[in-house]
Amino acid sequence: MGRQHWKRIWVGSAGNMVEWFDWFVYASFATYFAGAFFPSGDPTARLMNTAGIFAVGFFMRPVGGWLLGRVGDRKGRKAALTLTVTLMSASAILIAVAPTYAAAGYGGALVLLVARLLQGLSVGGEYAASATYLTEASDPRRRGFASSFQYVSMTAGQIVGLGLQIILQRTMSDSALHSYGWRIPFVVGALGAAVVFYLRRSMLETELYEEDTSRAEERGTLRALWRHRREAFLVVALTMGGTVAYYTYTTYLTKYLSNSAGLSKQTATLVSFTALIVFAALQPLAGALSDRIGRRPLLITFAVGSTFLTVPIMTLLKHADGYWPALGLTLLALIVVTGYTSINACVKAELFPTGVRALGVALPYALANALFGGTAEYIALWFKKAGIESGFSWYVAGCAAVSLVVYVTMRETKDLDLARVKDVQGAGEGSGESSLTTAS
Repeated sequence: MGRQHWKRIWVGSAGNMVEWFDWFVYASFATYFAGAFFPSGDPTARLMNTAGIFAVGFFMRPVGGWLLGRVGDRKGRKAALTLTVTLMSASAILIAVAPTYAAAGYGGALVLLVARLLQGLSVGGEYAASATYLTEASDPRRRGFASSFQYVSMTAGQIVGLGLQIILQRTMSDSALHSYGWRIPFVVGALGAAVVFYLRRSMLETELYEEDTSRAEERGTLRALWRHRREAFLVVALTMGGTVAYYTYTTYLTKYLSNSAGLSKQTATLVSFTALIVFAALQPLAGALSDRIGRRPLLITFAVGSTFLTVPIMTLLKHADGYWPALGLTLLALIVVTGYTSINACVKAELFPTGVRALGVALPYALANALFGGTAEYIALWFKKAGIESGFSWYVAGCAAVSLVVYVTMRETKDLDLARVKDVQGAGEGSGESSLTTAS
């Protein structure tokens, strides 16, 4: 890969990191600010309230996917990526200054809700714009490797957030963190977004987008996407298992270890921090492997592992009595999840032609996340409150099993020429069959 390709990947990934720092900081600091906005009820009930607002952000993602996916296809990947980071900066500032229940009653919770809606709008477009940009900007022989940096940057954002949390936990008292310390990461996120906004203003557009010959009025429209509805449904189905597993072992894990396994918040945070560093390092290796052996083998490995190992791993994690047992089990889970996360961005982008690629990835992916990823934590806490916590593990395994069927039956996309995907799609249109959704 040339220097120019690396520069594009860096700029795209840097913005993605800040986007997901802000997105995940909400989840990782929820145990500290839950009482500030929802003071009544037991700890699990307060976490359910904050998790509910977290899930609401996901339900804005389809709107963001449609709106910003359309911008990405009609105005360019650069325009969409610049807009997403602007929205994320605004949402981080809102959370940083939101008044508490003591100062404004539930007015503070309303500000929190508005901020999460803005975050959902932003992230709904960021994923697709970033996935499309990283896939199109890379060497065709190394698309898996290049696009894996999307989850490297996503995970890096969470690592930075958890690292900041560890620092604050060791430099501030618990009462100070609950009082005002939780606002600090949102201020950091807003400043980081401002830096990325500056970087993205000078980023280069991809050649594939600039050379696209599709009709301007057709780009990024729902009408154009409907012609590729089989691929859109495929994105929803192949995302289902992966997004539930990913959010289970990242955003929910710290709460699970402290709220269910009984580990201290500091230990639970350190487990997540260490595991995510290893997880981020695995992404490019798995992405490069997919460039050699294909995307399907990795996806199938993930789905089989998640289907059969989720219940044992979650059961053992609940009884983990220290840092090392919890870390070992978490690493095992994240190694399995790597089969999905390392390549899902390029797999989705490879399904659509240039003129509808951003929207084609954004809208169905956002819908899948709204239905499965965004609700994972809330469902987990609901099972716990109902006294049947193990039911959530079976739910995660069941979602992976559904995606397994899709991975087994879908066609390999590794060798597709992105500039000619339109011709491949067109060949399937007349007969009513997609050439990408049937196994060879």
